Amino acid sequence: MASRRSAERPATVARERFERIYRTLRDRICLLEYPPGARLSEEELAEEFEISRTPVRRVLARLESEGLIEARHGVGTIVKDVEIEELAQVYHIRLELAVLIGRLSPIPRSAADLDRIRALIARCDALPRDPDHKAFARLNMDFFSEITAMTGNQPLREISERLYFQTSRIVLKLMPRLNLAEEFAAFRREMEDVLGAMEVGDLASVGHIRRSHISMSFQRMMRYAGHAPTIFARNADGFA
Repeated sequence: MASRRSAERPATVARERFERIYRTLRDRICLLEYPPGARLSEEELAEEFEISRTPVRRVLARLESEGLIEARHGVGTIVKDVEIEELAQVYHIRLELAVLIGRLSPIPRSAADLDRIRALIARCDALPRDPDHKAFARLNMDFFSEITAMTGNQPLREISERLYFQTSRIVLKLMPRLNLAEEFAAFRREMEDVLGAMEVGDLASVGHIRRSHISMSFQRMMRYAGHAPTIFARNADGFA
Protein backbone atom coordinates (compact mmCIF):
# COMPACT_ATOMS: atom_id res chain seq x y z
CA MET A 1 0.00 0.00 0.00
CA ALA A 2 2.81 2.39 0.90
CA SER A 3 4.62 1.66 -2.37
CA ARG A 4 1.41 2.30 -4.31
CA ARG A 5 0.95 5.68 -2.62
CA SER A 6 4.56 6.59 -3.32
CA ALA A 7 4.07 5.67 -6.99
CA GLU A 8 0.91 7.77 -7.25
CA ARG A 9 2.56 10.84 -5.73
CA PRO A 10 4.82 11.70 -8.72
CA ALA A 11 1.89 11.27 -11.11
CA THR A 12 -0.23 13.62 -9.02
CA VAL A 13 2.57 16.17 -8.90
CA ALA A 14 2.98 15.93 -12.68
CA ARG A 15 -0.75 16.45 -13.26
CA GLU A 16 -0.84 19.45 -10.95
CA ARG A 17 2.20 20.93 -12.67
CA PHE A 18 0.61 20.39 -16.08
CA GLU A 19 -2.61 22.13 -15.03
CA ARG A 20 -0.72 25.02 -13.42
CA ILE A 21 1.39 25.67 -16.53
CA TYR A 22 -1.59 25.18 -18.84
CA ARG A 23 -3.71 27.68 -16.93
CA THR A 24 -0.85 30.17 -16.74
CA LEU A 25 -0.28 30.10 -20.50
CA ARG A 26 -3.99 30.08 -21.27
CA ASP A 27 -4.55 33.14 -19.10
CA ARG A 28 -1.62 34.95 -20.69
CA ILE A 29 -3.12 34.32 -24.11
CA CYS A 30 -6.61 35.37 -23.05
CA LEU A 31 -5.35 38.52 -21.33
CA LEU A 32 -3.31 39.37 -24.45
CA GLU A 33 -0.04 39.15 -22.56
CA TYR A 34 0.75 36.86 -25.47
CA PRO A 35 -0.90 38.84 -28.30
CA PRO A 36 -2.04 37.27 -31.58
CA GLY A 37 0.98 36.36 -33.66
CA ALA A 38 3.29 35.99 -30.66
CA ARG A 39 5.66 33.04 -30.92
CA LEU A 40 5.83 30.63 -27.99
CA SER A 41 9.24 29.05 -27.60
CA GLU A 42 9.38 25.59 -26.06
CA GLU A 43 12.91 26.24 -24.91
CA GLU A 44 12.10 29.56 -23.23
CA LEU A 45 8.99 28.18 -21.54
CA ALA A 46 10.88 25.13 -20.29
CA GLU A 47 13.50 27.45 -18.83
CA GLU A 48 10.88 29.71 -17.22
CA PHE A 49 9.03 26.86 -15.52
CA GLU A 50 12.22 24.92 -14.80
CA ILE A 51 11.06 21.76 -16.53
CA SER A 52 12.03 19.74 -19.59
CA ARG A 53 10.55 20.50 -22.99
CA THR A 54 8.38 17.36 -23.00
CA PRO A 55 5.70 18.64 -20.56
CA VAL A 56 5.80 22.01 -22.33
CA ARG A 57 4.96 20.24 -25.60
CA ARG A 58 2.00 18.55 -23.92
CA VAL A 59 0.67 21.87 -22.66
CA LEU A 60 1.10 23.47 -26.09
CA ALA A 61 -0.66 20.52 -27.70
CA ARG A 62 -3.67 21.07 -25.45
CA LEU A 63 -3.73 24.81 -26.18
CA GLU A 64 -3.58 24.03 -29.89
CA SER A 65 -6.46 21.55 -29.61
CA GLU A 66 -8.49 24.30 -27.93
CA GLY A 67 -7.90 26.70 -30.81
CA LEU A 68 -5.73 29.20 -28.95
CA ILE A 69 -2.43 28.54 -30.74
CA GLU A 70 -1.26 26.91 -33.95
CA ALA A 71 1.93 25.29 -35.17
CA ARG A 72 3.26 26.79 -38.40
CA HIS A 73 5.88 24.98 -40.43
CA GLY A 74 9.14 26.86 -40.41
CA VAL A 75 7.85 29.41 -37.91
CA GLY A 76 6.97 27.60 -34.70
CA THR A 77 4.04 27.83 -32.32
CA ILE A 78 2.03 31.02 -32.81
CA VAL A 79 -0.85 32.53 -30.84
CA LYS A 80 -3.88 32.52 -33.11
CA ASP A 81 -5.69 35.72 -33.94
CA VAL A 82 -9.33 36.09 -32.97
CA GLU A 83 -12.06 37.62 -35.13
CA ILE A 84 -15.62 37.95 -33.90
CA GLU A 85 -17.06 37.00 -37.29
CA GLU A 86 -15.23 33.68 -37.23
CA LEU A 87 -16.42 32.93 -33.70
CA ALA A 88 -20.12 33.61 -34.27
CA GLN A 89 -20.86 29.87 -34.27
CA VAL A 90 -18.97 29.49 -31.00
CA TYR A 91 -21.25 32.11 -29.47
CA HIS A 92 -24.27 30.16 -30.74
CA ILE A 93 -23.05 27.06 -28.89
CA ARG A 94 -22.28 29.06 -25.75
CA LEU A 95 -25.87 30.32 -25.76
CA GLU A 96 -27.25 26.80 -25.64
CA LEU A 97 -24.73 25.52 -23.10
CA ALA A 98 -25.46 28.42 -20.76
CA VAL A 99 -28.96 27.11 -20.09
CA LEU A 100 -27.64 23.61 -19.37
CA ILE A 101 -25.41 24.94 -16.58
CA GLY A 102 -28.50 25.31 -14.41
CA ARG A 103 -30.05 22.01 -15.50
CA LEU A 104 -27.37 19.32 -15.57
CA SER A 105 -26.25 18.21 -12.10
CA PRO A 106 -26.65 21.68 -10.57
CA ILE A 107 -24.77 22.17 -7.31
CA PRO A 108 -26.63 24.24 -4.68
CA ARG A 109 -24.74 27.39 -3.82
CA SER A 110 -23.41 27.79 -0.29
CA ALA A 111 -23.13 31.00 1.71
CA ALA A 112 -19.43 31.09 0.83
CA ASP A 113 -20.28 30.81 -2.88
CA LEU A 114 -22.68 33.75 -2.63
CA ASP A 115 -20.10 35.77 -0.73
CA ARG A 116 -17.63 35.29 -3.59
CA ILE A 117 -20.17 36.68 -6.06
CA ARG A 118 -20.74 39.66 -3.77
CA ALA A 119 -16.99 40.17 -3.60
CA LEU A 120 -16.82 40.21 -7.41
CA ILE A 121 -19.53 42.88 -7.51
CA ALA A 122 -17.54 44.89 -4.96
CA ARG A 123 -14.43 44.52 -7.14
CA CYS A 124 -16.41 45.80 -10.10
CA ASP A 125 -17.58 48.82 -8.11
CA ALA A 126 -14.01 49.52 -7.00
CA LEU A 127 -12.64 49.68 -10.54
CA PRO A 128 -11.94 53.21 -11.78
CA ARG A 129 -13.92 54.70 -14.64
CA ASP A 130 -10.99 54.06 -16.96
CA PRO A 131 -9.66 50.79 -15.54
CA ASP A 132 -6.81 48.65 -16.64
CA HIS A 133 -8.28 46.52 -19.40
CA LYS A 134 -6.78 43.35 -17.99
CA ALA A 135 -8.36 44.02 -14.60
CA PHE A 136 -11.79 44.03 -16.23
CA ALA A 137 -10.99 40.87 -18.21
CA ARG A 138 -9.71 39.11 -15.09
CA LEU A 139 -12.88 40.02 -13.23
CA ASN A 140 -14.93 38.54 -16.05
CA MET A 141 -12.86 35.35 -15.97
CA ASP A 142 -13.31 35.02 -12.21
CA PHE A 143 -17.07 35.43 -12.56
CA PHE A 144 -17.14 32.78 -15.29
CA SER A 145 -15.35 30.38 -12.93
CA GLU A 146 -18.12 30.88 -10.37
CA ILE A 147 -20.74 30.11 -13.02
CA THR A 148 -19.11 26.89 -14.19
CA ALA A 149 -18.70 25.77 -10.58
CA MET A 150 -22.50 25.49 -10.48
CA THR A 151 -22.57 22.24 -12.43
CA GLY A 152 -21.31 18.84 -11.40
CA ASN A 153 -21.37 17.72 -15.03
CA GLN A 154 -17.67 17.59 -15.87
CA PRO A 155 -18.01 17.34 -19.68
CA LEU A 156 -20.32 20.37 -19.71
CA ARG A 157 -17.89 22.31 -17.57
CA GLU A 158 -14.92 21.43 -19.78
CA ILE A 159 -16.71 22.31 -23.02
CA SER A 160 -18.01 25.57 -21.56
CA GLU A 161 -14.51 26.54 -20.45
CA ARG A 162 -13.00 25.71 -23.81
CA LEU A 163 -15.51 27.83 -25.73
CA TYR A 164 -15.37 30.70 -23.24
CA PHE A 165 -11.62 31.04 -23.54
CA GLN A 166 -11.86 30.91 -27.32
CA THR A 167 -14.05 34.04 -27.28
CA SER A 168 -12.81 35.88 -24.18
CA ARG A 169 -10.06 37.75 -26.04
CA ILE A 170 -12.60 39.53 -28.24
CA VAL A 171 -13.55 41.95 -25.48
CA LEU A 172 -9.93 42.92 -24.85
CA LYS A 173 -9.21 43.24 -28.55
CA LEU A 174 -12.20 45.56 -29.01
CA MET A 175 -11.60 47.46 -25.77
CA PRO A 176 -10.40 50.67 -27.48
CA ARG A 177 -13.77 50.86 -29.27
CA LEU A 178 -15.98 49.89 -26.34
CA ASN A 179 -18.33 52.10 -24.40
CA LEU A 180 -16.81 51.16 -21.05
CA ALA A 181 -19.65 52.66 -19.04
CA GLU A 182 -22.11 50.49 -20.96
CA GLU A 183 -19.97 47.37 -20.57
CA PHE A 184 -19.48 47.88 -16.84
CA ALA A 185 -23.19 48.50 -16.28
CA ALA A 186 -24.15 45.39 -18.26
CA PHE A 187 -21.61 43.19 -16.51
CA ARG A 188 -22.54 44.42 -13.05
CA ARG A 189 -26.22 43.90 -13.84
CA GLU A 190 -25.51 40.34 -14.91
CA MET A 191 -23.67 39.58 -11.68
CA GLU A 192 -26.49 41.09 -9.61
CA ASP A 193 -29.14 39.13 -11.54
CA VAL A 194 -27.19 35.89 -11.10
CA LEU A 195 -26.69 36.57 -7.39
CA GLY A 196 -30.40 37.22 -6.93
CA ALA A 197 -31.30 33.90 -8.57
CA MET A 198 -28.69 32.05 -6.54
CA GLU A 199 -29.91 33.56 -3.29
CA VAL A 200 -33.35 31.99 -3.79
CA GLY A 201 -31.88 28.71 -5.07
CA ASP A 202 -33.20 29.14 -8.62
CA LEU A 203 -30.20 27.77 -10.50
CA ALA A 204 -32.24 27.12 -13.65
CA SER A 205 -32.83 30.87 -13.91
CA VAL A 206 -29.09 31.48 -13.63
CA GLY A 207 -28.64 29.62 -16.91
CA HIS A 208 -31.28 31.71 -18.66
CA ILE A 209 -29.83 34.94 -17.26
CA ARG A 210 -26.41 33.93 -18.47
CA ARG A 211 -27.77 33.06 -21.91
CA SER A 212 -29.45 36.42 -22.25
CA HIS A 213 -26.32 38.35 -21.30
CA ILE A 214 -24.09 36.32 -23.63
CA SER A 215 -26.45 37.17 -26.49
CA MET A 216 -26.57 40.87 -25.64
CA SER A 217 -22.80 40.96 -25.25
CA PHE A 218 -22.39 39.48 -28.71
CA GLN A 219 -24.73 42.11 -30.16
CA ARG A 220 -22.63 44.87 -28.61
CA MET A 221 -19.35 43.32 -29.77
CA MET A 222 -20.64 43.12 -33.33
CA ARG A 223 -21.77 46.72 -33.14
CA TYR A 224 -18.38 47.86 -31.88
CA ALA A 225 -16.71 45.85 -34.63
CA GLY A 226 -18.85 47.63 -37.20
CA HIS A 227 -21.18 44.76 -38.09
CA ALA A 228 -24.92 44.26 -37.84
CA PRO A 229 -25.56 40.82 -36.27
CA THR A 230 -29.01 40.34 -37.78
CA ILE A 231 -28.58 36.62 -38.50
CA PHE A 232 -27.39 35.92 -34.99
CA ALA A 233 -30.23 37.96 -33.52
CA ARG A 234 -32.82 35.89 -35.40
CA ASN A 235 -31.27 32.68 -34.12
CA ALA A 236 -30.98 33.84 -30.51
CA ASP A 237 -34.65 33.14 -29.67
CA GLY A 238 -35.33 36.73 -28.76
CA PHE A 239 -32.40 37.21 -26.40
CA ALA A 240 -31.02 40.37 -27.99
